[in-house]
Amino acid sequence: SKDCWLIISGKVYNVTPFMEDHPGGDEVLLSATGKDATNDFEDVGHSDSAREMMDKYYIGEVDVSTVPKKRTYVPPQQAHYNPDKTSEFIIKILQFLVPLLILGLAFVVRHYTKKD
Repeated sequence: SKDCWLIISGKVYNVTPFMEDHPGGDEVLLSATGKDATNDFEDVGHSDSAREMMDKYYIGEVDVSTVPKKRTYVPPQQAHYNPDKTSEFIIKILQFLVPLLILGLAFVVRHYTKKD
């Protein structure tokens, strides 16, 4: 089963029992773990009753200097642009299209120059 503890304003909350009832869904709570979730909590604009409800999930204090403010996001590696492959692709397309254009032009010329 999922276990979910949050750090909000230096206080630790075990919100595991509340996960199924959270209006935003359990994924919202899970995404706020492993960091200081104060900004996430405040940005949503929780009601006074939601803030009061937190008291029953309170389990202690944390030294906020030991908690990262944000998780470090590392974007996935993207394939680097390779101009050599692009030029190879263009050459292959031209090797296919140029003969077709010549063949098409030959049919057009033959059609219009053909005598009835």
